[in-house]
Amino acid sequence: MTTTAIVMMIIAMVTIWGGLVTAIVNLARHPEAADSEPSPPVEL
Repeated sequence: MTTTAIVMMIIAMVTIWGGLVTAIVNLARHPEAADSEPSPPVEL
């Protein structure tokens, strides 16, 4: 692999894994409230 390919691979990996870590930290700090979920439909 060339140096350019390795640099681009590292940038892509940091972008993907950094987004995943950011999403996990965001959910840990601000969990979704159970009240905001819609209620299941009522069968007649």
